[in-house]
Amino acid sequence: MEKVILGIDISKVKIDVALLKANKFYNNVFANSEVGFNELKEWLRKNEIETLHVAMEATGTYWENVAECLHKQGHIVSVINPLAISAYSASKLNRNKTDKQDAKTIASYCLSHNPVAWQPTEPKVALLQALVRRLESLQILQQEEKNRLESAPKQANVVKSLEESINFFQTQIDLMKKLIAEHIVNSPKLKSQKYLLVSIPGIADTTAANLMAEIVNINNYENARQAAAYAGLTPQHRLSGSSVKGKTRLSKIGSSRLRKILYFPAISAKQHNPLVNAFAQRLSLNGKHTMVIISACMRKLLHIIFGVLKSGKPFDPNFSPPFSHNSSLPA
Repeated sequence: MEKVILGIDISKVKIDVALLKANKFYNNVFANSEVGFNELKEWLRKNEIETLHVAMEATGTYWENVAECLHKQGHIVSVINPLAISAYSASKLNRNKTDKQDAKTIASYCLSHNPVAWQPTEPKVALLQALVRRLESLQILQQEEKNRLESAPKQANVVKSLEESINFFQTQIDLMKKLIAEHIVNSPKLKSQKYLLVSIPGIADTTAANLMAEIVNINNYENARQAAAYAGLTPQHRLSGSSVKGKTRLSKIGSSRLRKILYFPAISAKQHNPLVNAFAQRLSLNGKHTMVIISACMRKLLHIIFGVLKSGKPFDPNFSPPFSHNSSLPA
């Protein structure tokens, strides 16, 4: 059976599509909206397409609505790391960089690599993710206003306006924290996962909520290393022939949000979590510098998180999940 591919290059306002059928491309452009999605559906119907493999890049959040729409229509949807598409394009020596060409490149990548199918986030997890990200935005906005208050001229009207703005954001932050807590309590699955996560020394309520929002579904990962790779916490080695040997660093090809979430908990776990503490001490005795140790502790902590969520059992300091102690650790 002929495989039909739809490559989509996505921006905030439009989607450029490249339909690859019988080794021929058919291009079109639609709005990145419900109206545009309906027009795309009609265009596919006119081209006698019932089911196809759709591929798109994970560009911010702009891809989410069209991915959800096409998945509901019964198509296979793959969401690909933009770095993979960029590397593929470079390997093909593509000289042009246009939205139309990018859609073709994504379709070609899909045909040759057959990427894994994407699955929509469960509604309760999606809501938690939205609440957590809204809380993060409010905290950033409040901090910006606090910074302005510190540096602003001490004019009464200006100071009053900034203080009112800071208080408004604090009210919204408190509300969002309340909604997050209530949502977790009212979801048996999320409540159970939070109980498991906060059993790990170094992880408190806020971090637990953030982790559940970003990990999404622990069953998406076959092992702890896959979870670490998703977070960009696996080592990236640089070794070529006998003459080029660079520092081993974090790959950082993964979720920057997850790395950010794990940073301070790893520092806390380095002091208070017996497994992470012992691991950090060994690295220190081996002469590793501070950032190498923190990065390795972030990965170690994520391995523990994986083990706890996968097993459904609270943290046990007497049980250490398998962890690879490479001699080369990320900087």
